[in-house]
Amino acid sequence: MKIDGRCHCSQVTFEAEVDPITVGICHCTDCQMLSGSAYRVSVRVDAKDFKLNGDVSSYVKTADSGNKRRHTFCPNCGTPMYATTLENSTSYTLRVGTIRQRAELVPQRQIYMHSAVPWSENIENVPKFDLRLLQK
Repeated sequence: MKIDGRCHCSQVTFEAEVDPITVGICHCTDCQMLSGSAYRVSVRVDAKDFKLNGDVSSYVKTADSGNKRRHTFCPNCGTPMYATTLENSTSYTLRVGTIRQRAELVPQRQIYMHSAVPWSENIENVPKFDLRLLQK
């Protein structure tokens, strides 16, 4: 599936070819903290199928497992863009929230459920409001 995306300020953009079957939700505590939310939704892309436009900043995080990942973000607005290995990256994990076609990228699995925030597993009964209608 061909996708494109950008950071919040549009300084960093990208195009990629992804397989929707690789979309997943991660409930690890690192992803909770890095996203500022209960979990992070990502999709894998092969390096050969990913074209980045603009410069990103990055830092290296060592997970509890000891694995090191390079996390990138827009240096202007701070939007998290992707994570990858430290050297000779063969793939990237794109943040689904940055992808224009995000509604079509349905998660296929969830990982690190042991650290999932309990309420995140079922929000079906949480009241819903369309703020655009309330602001008129």
